[in-house]
Amino acid sequence: MPLNADAPRRGRLEAWLDRGRVMGWLLLGQVPRARAVLDAVLQREPDDAYALASRAHLLAQAGDHAGALRDAEALTRAHPTRSAGDWFNLGFLLEAAGRLADAEPAFRRALELDPKLDRAWYGLGLTLIRLHRFDDAVVALRRNTELQPMSPYGWYQLARVHMDRHEPDETLRIIRHLKGFEPKVAAQLERETGLQA
Repeated sequence: MPLNADAPRRGRLEAWLDRGRVMGWLLLGQVPRARAVLDAVLQREPDDAYALASRAHLLAQAGDHAGALRDAEALTRAHPTRSAGDWFNLGFLLEAAGRLADAEPAFRRALELDPKLDRAWYGLGLTLIRLHRFDDAVVALRRNTELQPMSPYGWYQLARVHMDRHEPDETLRIIRHLKGFEPKVAAQLERETGLQA
């Protein structure tokens, strides 16, 4: 038997133990210690998907958006088909950083992997709004509202885009719709647009 015959099993066990340590430290509120475990894992395995995704999340929560973005980019580069959520997170961070030309393809990649990922449609819609591509934003936000019909966020943004496109009738239709399940959001839109449904 070769000397390293149990290396894959030992590697899986070590990865499982590392994840347990991270979760344990997080449960105890010891974020720096969880982060230290992730840093050590990435020293050994720079492309470890769990460690990259977890550290990106912790960095974003701590306000280190540049660090989170580096890890999210490394994750999608090393594991391009692992998860639509990875690409959504990258798009979210890119959009927040104002890198809109990069955010759009990240959201679109997420949607290639999971066409029903409603938050990716929403993120794409917000990005397209910021790029002043209102026709494309309407398509993305309509898809978001089809997938999440009871969430007011997509409806709100869609109403705002219709106002930007000088389509008050469409905005009024959305306000009336929102009055049925989100009257506060409908009232906010009425105040902002000057339209009364």
